[in-house]
Amino acid sequence: MRSSLARDAVPDESGVGAVLTTGAVARVLGVSPATVRSWERRYGIGPARREDGRHRRWTPGDVATIQEMCRLAALGVPPAEAARSALDARGTKPADAAPPAPARLVGGRTPGGRDALPLGEVRQECRGLARAAVRLDAPAVAQRLAAALVEYGLVTAWEEIIMPTLHAVGRKWATAGERYIEVEHLLSWQVSCALRRLSETPPEGTGLAAVLLACTPEEQHSLPLEALAAGLAQRALPVRMFGPALPAGALSDAVRRLGPAVVVLWSQSRSTAQPELARRVSGIGWGVKGARQHPHLLLAGPGWAGTALGTGWGRLTGLRPALHSIESRLLA
Repeated sequence: MRSSLARDAVPDESGVGAVLTTGAVARVLGVSPATVRSWERRYGIGPARREDGRHRRWTPGDVATIQEMCRLAALGVPPAEAARSALDARGTKPADAAPPAPARLVGGRTPGGRDALPLGEVRQECRGLARAAVRLDAPAVAQRLAAALVEYGLVTAWEEIIMPTLHAVGRKWATAGERYIEVEHLLSWQVSCALRRLSETPPEGTGLAAVLLACTPEEQHSLPLEALAAGLAQRALPVRMFGPALPAGALSDAVRRLGPAVVVLWSQSRSTAQPELARRVSGIGWGVKGARQHPHLLLAGPGWAGTALGTGWGRLTGLRPALHSIESRLLA
């Protein structure tokens, strides 16, 4: 059976060899054709040869160039700079190199077989990310994450591409015994790396009190909190991220030392939520006697469902409203 690339390749009258449509290139990269076209408009990263009145036709060298842009973007290079570097190197690429074939799944299984993730109705980018994760293709996962974050921004990429894929992986291994845990670990690590690259922003200069982010002492799942940290950093808001399973004593010490305007506590499940810890944290004060200040406590994650809110508490439900709520409170 021919690959999808072979099916989409068309003869090229110039003698260069088989060329690809934009749709075929998009499938190689795991993004939508609209994304490929937008990169061409924004960064000039498209077919080197253009013919009036015809669809774009991508040679193997063109495909190598846009793959190089994605590789650099996955390493944290800004997309415009990544495109310039890839275009500068275009002349060094062999023009008659064969287009890269899609990586096969472990054991020769195909993406649409019994190992496919239960995604449902999702974006095409989500399916490309899922296929790369299932075949444990870390470079491809990194490329697809970088492409999604460049094209859609953090919030949309998180809500419509990253989270649906993570949920699908979770559903898959929950029904398959011990299998697919390696897929979740690889995907989670790559997501974490991509989010941390977004957090590499210039030094803060706002003069605002910090936002303290931490998981409860027994909570190991921190990716949603990492996404929140990346979003706050992109807005140049001061954030201190303490990650998973922060001991209760360490959390209290950090609050006293930092004097944060906001403390966000993440809990993924009810077994890790600790209402008593939340009450203690909200009661921590600092400053001179008679003018003591206390943090505003925000509970995040499904583990807090049903927890009664105390004075000065709030609840976060999703990345977009969380960013808006925290930013509004800091700038008020």
